[in-house]
Amino acid sequence: MTTILKLGGSIITHKDRPETVDRETVDRVVETIAGRADSTVGDLVVVHGGGSFGHHHAAAHGVSSTDGTSDVTALTEIHAAMTELNDAIVDAFQDHDIPALPVRPLSVAHRDASGTLTLPAGQIATMLGEGFVPVVHGDVVAHVTAGGTILSGDDIVVSLAESLDARRVGLCSTVPGVLDNDGAVVPEIETFEDVADSLGGSDATDVTGGMAGKVRALLDLETPASIFDPGELDAFLEGASVGTVVRGTR
Repeated sequence: MTTILKLGGSIITHKDRPETVDRETVDRVVETIAGRADSTVGDLVVVHGGGSFGHHHAAAHGVSSTDGTSDVTALTEIHAAMTELNDAIVDAFQDHDIPALPVRPLSVAHRDASGTLTLPAGQIATMLGEGFVPVVHGDVVAHVTAGGTILSGDDIVVSLAESLDARRVGLCSTVPGVLDNDGAVVPEIETFEDVADSLGGSDATDVTGGMAGKVRALLDLETPASIFDPGELDAFLEGASVGTVVRGTR
């Protein structure tokens, strides 16, 4: 039973401090996963966002998921920053004896002229079959007529959940779920209109749509997806329903 777990850039980095890993939180999250290695490793795909690494470079160059550039220096800077962050996350997993391996979307993914993403999952399925934990990161990808654009971790989650027929999807963020206007966790979302009034922008630089972008992406999934904070990670891995559950109607 494949589980897709996204670690938000806001929990693995200090988003207000460029290119700074939040090592304390990363270690805590990886320790939680390692504590359930017998039941999760082998069926777990980890995806992580850009946090203070990719987002700052992307914003500086005006690159987003829809606005591209053909400036190879800009694309290289964004990709290099994400590679550095991915290396830190993979190292943290390996330090806890979890057989993690990096996956670089720039080398395998692309968007066509309409913006439709192609992200082959064969190599990831093979990694899973061999007992590895693929760690995929948000990245830049070639985009027909646009040069290169940003591929967000949220879009990767949706694509891989479909390709790998994932049975569980979780997004671990700094908040305990999607919050309503009173600050309470919304237990379930079935349409974007359910929470449109309460969703605002991210407090830090984010070129991928913040919480609103997450919800829109997850509504495209057939598999219910949970949004929760690190305190609920162990319960999620155990199989519990935590945080906000987004149930698409597709």
